[in-house]
Amino acid sequence: MTSSPHTIESAQALTLARQRMRAYSVRHLPVVHDGELVGTLSDRDVARIVALPGIEVAALTVGDVMSPDPYAVAPETPLAEVVGEMAAHHYGSAVVVDGGKILGIFTVSDALSAFADTLDAGA
Repeated sequence: MTSSPHTIESAQALTLARQRMRAYSVRHLPVVHDGELVGTLSDRDVARIVALPGIEVAALTVGDVMSPDPYAVAPETPLAEVVGEMAAHHYGSAVVVDGGKILGIFTVSDALSAFADTLDAGA
């Protein structure tokens, strides 16, 4: 899990989100509105829109492109449950939230890293 992940406001320009994702080497950004989690933006969300013909990317906001209704979990949610839900629903990330505050983000890369650690421990 990445603690205290970078976030972006839903009203921000999509171009700013792309810059942040590159600058921080992240593929997922939790999207907030007035401090409340309202979605996630992934590099796949961005790539899908950028590839469409006739789309003026500079005119889009994060809210136009984000995936609404993000998969959010409490910090005490068992890892097996989180990974199971991510796999079952093809989620790229789970936002860890406690009392409305974003504590972290758990991604497929984090899940693979945990799996590799488990394999190493068993070897």
